[in-house]
Formats: sequence, C-alpha cells, structure tokens
Amino acid sequence: MTDVHLNDVGIVCALGCGREQVAAALFAGHAGGLQWNERVLPGKKLMLGEVDHPLPALQQWPLALRGRNNALLQLALTQIQPAVNQAIARYGAGRVAVVVGTSTSGIGEAEQALQARADSGHWPPGFTYAQQEMGAPAQFVRASSGAAGPAWTLSTACSSSAKALMSAARLLQMGLADAVIAGGADSLCRFTVAGFSALEAVSAERCNPFSVNRCGINIGEGAGLFLMTRELGPVVLAGWGETSDAHHMSAPDPTAAGAIAAIEQALARAGWDAGTVDYVNLHGTATGHNDAMESLAVQQVLGGQVAVSSTKPLTGHTLGAAGAIEAALCWISLGENPQQRLPPQWWDGQADPGLPALAWVAPGQRSEAPLQRVLSNSFAFGGSNAVLALARSTQPA
Repeated sequence: MTDVHLNDVGIVCALGCGREQVAAALFAGHAGGLQWNERVLPGKKLMLGEVDHPLPALQQWPLALRGRNNALLQLALTQIQPAVNQAIARYGAGRVAVVVGTSTSGIGEAEQALQARADSGHWPPGFTYAQQEMGAPAQFVRASSGAAGPAWTLSTACSSSAKALMSAARLLQMGLADAVIAGGADSLCRFTVAGFSALEAVSAERCNPFSVNRCGINIGEGAGLFLMTRELGPVVLAGWGETSDAHHMSAPDPTAAGAIAAIEQALARAGWDAGTVDYVNLHGTATGHNDAMESLAVQQVLGGQVAVSSTKPLTGHTLGAAGAIEAALCWISLGENPQQRLPPQWWDGQADPGLPALAWVAPGQRSEAPLQRVLSNSFAFGGSNAVLALARSTQPA
C-alpha cells in the first residue's frame, strides 16, 4: 500500500496560532489554553477554549464564504500555503484536492442573524443562509488555496476531521489526487455550548478527564489543516480505523466494541503490534460514559503500560475540528520534538477506580527515546469511531 505523508501542518486553537506557539503552550509547565468566558453564552460563566488570535476579516470573499469558521481555516491555511503553492506548481491545481471536517460550519453567523431579525423584524444585510451550509468550509479552502481538485466537507460530529484525513489518504492511494489539503474547523457558538449544557455534559471548570471527579466537557474552537501527499514528509499516516457503534443516538456502546474494532483496524492497516505504540492521544472528553468506554478499549487492545493523555483540558473539545487538531499535536510531538516531550494530561490526578488503570502522562514527562508510533482517538456523538495511526518518517523528507 502506498505510504501517505503529512508533509506540513497549520494549526490554531486555544493554545495559540502556529506550530511553535502551540508547542510552547502544549509542553509548558502550567495549564493554559482555556479561559473563563461569558460572551458565548451570556449570563453563564464557563471555561471555554476560545481562539484569541486576530482573525482575518474575509471581506474580499463572497458573503456566503465569510464567517468565523472560515476565518479559522484561513489562519491554518496561511501556515501551509507555501507548501500548497509548491504542490500546485508541481502537480497542477486540478490534482490538489480538499477534504474538510466540521460540525458547526456557519451556525454562529445564523445565530446572530436570527437575533437581529428578532430585534428588528428584518434579516441583516450581512447574512445569507449559505454561510451555514456544510459544504462552505471545503469550498472556501479550495478557493483560498488555489486548489482545483475535488473538494468536499465531512460532518460526522467529533470524528469529522479525523475522517477527513482518512478520505484524503484514500484519494492519494487511489491516484485520484497527488496532494490533498485535509483537516477541519469548528467555531464557538451559542448553539453548541447551550446544546451540550442542556445535556448536562458541560463542566463549568476546566475538564477533568478520567478522574473520579469528572463532570463534563469544555467546548473549544480552532482549525487544523495538513498538506498530504505520497512524497516523503516528516510524519506518515501509517493507518486508520473507523467504525460505527449503531448503539444509541448519543451515548457510546459501553462494551467499547466499536472503539476496540477501530483501534484494531488502525493497527492492522499500519502493520503494528499493539506493544509498539509509544503514545495515545485519547479522545478523553471527561464525560462519564465516554471516558469509561475509551479506557476499556485502550486497556483491552493496548494494555495499561502505553503512555496516554487527553489534551482537551488545554484546547477544549473542538468538536468537528478535534481529530485534526489532536493529530496536529501528535505531528508536533513526532516531527518537531527533540526534547522528547509527551503531551501532558492536566487533571486532579484522582483516577476513577471504576475504570481500567492506564499510564497517564504527567506534565513535564518525556519519553525515553524519540516518539516513533502514536495513535489519536476520536470517538464521536452517536458512536462514530475514528483512530489515526501516525508514525515518524523512517527516511529524511
């Protein structure tokens, strides 16, 4: 099977904008990223992962392509645009595809427009329904990047952008594209924060994954985009697995059967033995059901010795962007990490005794040797499971 390489990555999230800023915050000796916020849900003070980097205005784009989601994508795209330009020059624009994952698209703009209509009786002039179309993010990235190949958006809740990377890999392996811009974005809006609050799944404090005291998620926002090709790069997408629980409308299968199968598929496609994985970036939402299911799956397939952590106490749960953002954190840990640092888990350290014991990464912890093989889990609302197997390239790029 043809190797698929993650040649370059752009990232923006609550930890910062760009690889250097994000890496510095990820491996810092204190828990950053999340901040108290009353803007998104007025009257309710919550810890949220809001991007505080200035966003591009996008005024030069058609109204349908303006909005916070696409502005986040533009920040990530700008970071990899030189590599995209090289790919276009080498292969032709028609051979560069785009696959983007999201769950919110332009819902935030629709919320503002609905409020304006309620206040005035008229739709505001700066709104069009097309802003919230699910296809808008891919359309925007295609237009902004100069790519002219196939482009589409995936929306499978919190597995969306992990699945976007898998779709990109299939395009490359089938020879339907020579380069793919793949990843995802989601932006904070009242709809998602209020929705998860109504489900009693939101923590007012920094989330506490796998703790006996865990009480829900923090919502975040951001974007992660990769340039993927068959050419040598610093990180390889060695394998992936994807399954569907078909168990419940929102809750995961408590037996973890789907998650286990997704992890096993990723290992099999990569050709890895379970004992050769160095680190797992857990989905780790800090909800009761999800943490119980995921810890069971990891312990059953990988055992309790592999280093694991959830980075959501730093970024927040970025929903449809989570798979790409967490894959980007893994990319940084594999490709630009001479100090051999491991992404830490910030929590109270009081592991739930009812869950299988795992090897939690403490702040400041380093691996004995450079990371070679990591997994990134995305287990979505309704049982959509996606696992990425990422490896350090064995050859110089």
